[in-house]
Amino acid sequence: MMKRYFLLLISVVLVTLLSSCSKEPKNTGNSGNVTGNSNGVDPPAGSNDGVTFINGGKSVIFNLYAPKKKSAAVIGEFNSWTPTAMKNSVDGTRWWVQIDNLDPTKEYAYQYLLDGTLKVADPYTEKVLDPDNDKYIDASIYPNLKSYPTGSTTGIVSTFWYSQPTYTWQVSNFKRPDPKNLVVYELLVRDFVATHSYKTIKDTLNYFVNLGVNAIELMPVSEFEGNDSWGYNPNFYFAPDKYYGTKNDLKELIDACHAKGIAVIQDIVLNHSFGSSPMVQMYWNGTAPSADNPWYNTVPTHPYNVGFQFNHESAATKYFVKNVLKWWMTEYHIDGFRFDLAKGFTQFNSGSDVALWGQYDASRVAIWKDYNNFMMNIDPRFYVILEDFASNQEENELAGQGMMTWANLAGNGEQAAMSYNDAGGSWDLSGLFYTTWNFTNPNALVTYFESHDEERVQYKNEQYGNSSGSYNIKDLATGLKRCEMNAAFLFGSPGPRMFWEFGERGYDIGINDLGGRLSDKPPHWEYMSDANRHYLYQVYSRLIRMKINNPVFTTSNFTYSTSGAYKFIQLLGSDGTDVEIVGNFGVSLATNITINFPAIGTWVDNLDGSSVNVTNTAYQTTLAPGEYHVYSNSPLKL
Repeated sequence: MMKRYFLLLISVVLVTLLSSCSKEPKNTGNSGNVTGNSNGVDPPAGSNDGVTFINGGKSVIFNLYAPKKKSAAVIGEFNSWTPTAMKNSVDGTRWWVQIDNLDPTKEYAYQYLLDGTLKVADPYTEKVLDPDNDKYIDASIYPNLKSYPTGSTTGIVSTFWYSQPTYTWQVSNFKRPDPKNLVVYELLVRDFVATHSYKTIKDTLNYFVNLGVNAIELMPVSEFEGNDSWGYNPNFYFAPDKYYGTKNDLKELIDACHAKGIAVIQDIVLNHSFGSSPMVQMYWNGTAPSADNPWYNTVPTHPYNVGFQFNHESAATKYFVKNVLKWWMTEYHIDGFRFDLAKGFTQFNSGSDVALWGQYDASRVAIWKDYNNFMMNIDPRFYVILEDFASNQEENELAGQGMMTWANLAGNGEQAAMSYNDAGGSWDLSGLFYTTWNFTNPNALVTYFESHDEERVQYKNEQYGNSSGSYNIKDLATGLKRCEMNAAFLFGSPGPRMFWEFGERGYDIGINDLGGRLSDKPPHWEYMSDANRHYLYQVYSRLIRMKINNPVFTTSNFTYSTSGAYKFIQLLGSDGTDVEIVGNFGVSLATNITINFPAIGTWVDNLDGSSVNVTNTAYQTTLAPGEYHVYSNSPLKL
């Protein structure tokens, strides 16, 4: 239902870009034998998947991969929705036709008609028209949206438009932050601003600049089912979802981020598709993708699957996925992908056994190495971040190829903030350090205390926080101070870090509140008027700037103790800058604390400006509950 449009002036360039992808195979892993067509005619050279413009937009070539279909036709506004038969390729896998006498200034709607009955949109379309959902998209978000061709057809339709407005990129020399300094802000366009629009976020970028982050991660923005969604229910892969704005709005947002030194990472969903995907519908057994579907499994191979699972061992899937990746990398100047459910890229059937699914999987490793090599050949500094959660052996091997993986410390961070050390040392924060995971690449773990999948730390503080006497973590001001302390340890440890939108202001709406997990959550920008919440934002900003601007936070010379109430991190920088981070995660006064400073002298607290005179490296002190400090032997750069 999504369609790729190629302007004549750049068609040669895009053909070159796509040339590194192998052509769709004559036989795919799960589509059986293709006998071919002895009377077939191959598509003209240079005609790509989807629509290719020729003759200045007065003609187009439609090109659809659909092996084993008995017939194919194109229907649309250019032929009054009357089928125009398509030609079959020699190997029998492709269908194509050239349509002439088009108006280059007009946007056309169209579909494919397969085997005389099945109408589907184009998998490579850049834009779809949806009869059920487009009517709820406000004109202020997507002006002049083309009307659905009611009465002419049914179902989702694709469009093409030769003279569609183009975008001129303003930033051509953006230098991405080194992964060792990466601080990622994860956000959902729908909830970050009430308008749920790219344009409003672009106008709000100074919020990120002041916060100090150098990357934002957009939860899925390619076309998904419905409008009100997290985006993990994709159906078309080459177009941004219209609920957030136009494709040029998205490009303008990315360009504006680059102008302010902020990378843009796209959360992309390639484990599965949902039922309105044309590739699902083209080969369907009534309840699931049929056995001859070139792209999908009939039965998923892992326990966390949603929708219909891609078979990433299929050559057809590999070809399609690589085209998707290259499209977003080159067309939208995306700086990296966060791959949802990366552990699902496997044909090993673990059934409902989550532990078995997470064991080392040589096939999955090979799949990810192949995709990673493909992306690195396009852009060797591109970020590849996997939601993998597999064995340390597997993730360490992927890290050796430059890939990064999510490291979920939400449970530990919540327990530490609430001051509960249950059986097993659940408030231990040692997972902040790559050595705990036996990694050799120090910059391969994107560690976080909050993500879209996890409960809010401040929500947990208010609901379940510990207390002792007058010290009560359920109190708002006290809970927010605990969030500050958490942040000091998160950003004070080496390696790339991530946090979920509004954690910097102590967001305290529960993940399942206001209608459920996937429901709209208000941005509560008024929180910034609360002195305690605003101070938390300021602490985040100082900590992030310290991390990014001081090489000591990338050191491999560190010691730490994070399993007890008194936690510390010591960083020794090669430039002579040393840092000591200490905190009391208990709810009672910590007495007889020994801070083992690496040297005597004056140590500055970089958050409140105070200092301590250390005359003995075994410095004796006390720490009130929730008290924390970020000391250094000289003031850190901000």
